[in-house]
Amino acid sequence: MPLSGFSNARLGRDLDAVVLLDAGGALTRFTVRDGMVVAFEPAGVMARYDIALRFTAEGWEKFSADPPPPRWGDLLALRRYGAVTIEGDTRLFFAYLPWFKAAFAAPRAPAALPAFEPGYDAVTGRYFHMELEGRPHRVFIEEAGAGIPLLLLHTAGSDARQWRHVLNDPAVTSRFRCIAPDMPWHGKSSPPPGWEREEYRLTTAAYTGFALSLCAALGAERPVVMGCSIGGRIVLNLAARHAGELRGVIGLQGSAFVHPYYDTTMLHHPQVHGGEVCAAAVSGLIAPTAPEADRHETLWHYMQGGPGVFRGDLHFYKEEGDLRPLLARIDTTRCPVHLLTGEHDYSCRPEDTLATAAAIPGAVAKIMEGLGHFPMSEDYGALRPHLLPVLEALAERG
Repeated sequence: MPLSGFSNARLGRDLDAVVLLDAGGALTRFTVRDGMVVAFEPAGVMARYDIALRFTAEGWEKFSADPPPPRWGDLLALRRYGAVTIEGDTRLFFAYLPWFKAAFAAPRAPAALPAFEPGYDAVTGRYFHMELEGRPHRVFIEEAGAGIPLLLLHTAGSDARQWRHVLNDPAVTSRFRCIAPDMPWHGKSSPPPGWEREEYRLTTAAYTGFALSLCAALGAERPVVMGCSIGGRIVLNLAARHAGELRGVIGLQGSAFVHPYYDTTMLHHPQVHGGEVCAAAVSGLIAPTAPEADRHETLWHYMQGGPGVFRGDLHFYKEEGDLRPLLARIDTTRCPVHLLTGEHDYSCRPEDTLATAAAIPGAVAKIMEGLGHFPMSEDYGALRPHLLPVLEALAERG
């Protein structure tokens, strides 16, 4: 761990703190001044601190391994497993979560940039005017390809830019009309008039209504719907309640329920930079082997989310959208269900996806090595061999 002498002025600007590290009983204290570790020394049990990170022995052993086991290489992952506790000024910790994650991360060699050629993507982006729940909306949509409609639903707190690799893949666009919207409140899709008087909260009904209404308005009959994370969950509701209107569904990082393991308060807090903390919160969900450029592009989208939008999406994911009671009614002979989950995801874990698939007769699930929570944006090259056969099977259904 590169703690001694670590410095990151961008992420740690104005961070002044004394931090106690309890590595399974071995105590060390380091002093931070404006994002730089200026002192690093052994500490006693009564040492003063502003923030303490206390690892269990197992947690520290796995976290500091090179490489760490899947889902054990991130501070928030260990927090979920009870392998690390955070004491003291937790608000300060979350305010500087990107700095703490960087300080504890193993350094990686800079990756070579791919060859560059100027030119346009094979993607068209434009605004579509539609009504949702009685209110006018201006929804931004990216499209590419022709043929079978393929609706692409992005993750919580992000936008349709996550699908750019799919939209530019001729193996997909030669047979599918790819439709990737920014959900209302996300990306280039503004909130509806009057948004300033309300708090955004995504619900199962609103999410389902948006997907169906958009497809109907665009003339996208019997689409394949593919979503990731919250999108990977809502496809289950679509399959259960609207099978006759769909050709099939694909859930990336999809499960019917995730046991709450996090407090969303700091994702929208007046003393915490929302964009920085939202990106830092999800950074550990990305596989450690993901290309650096794709990793940071995925996080950049989170840094640009509107205030409170990520937290509002998690209302569906964490509180309101438990779809377990619906799974048994899904008829996969009418609407096939394919679930693809990365092994490094500690939010929608492989066991969560497998339990969901086991409750749906005929559902197909696959755990993907070397991938995390954002397979289509973090490492599309690794997702592609798993995705193309699924799309081929759905295309052949007729």
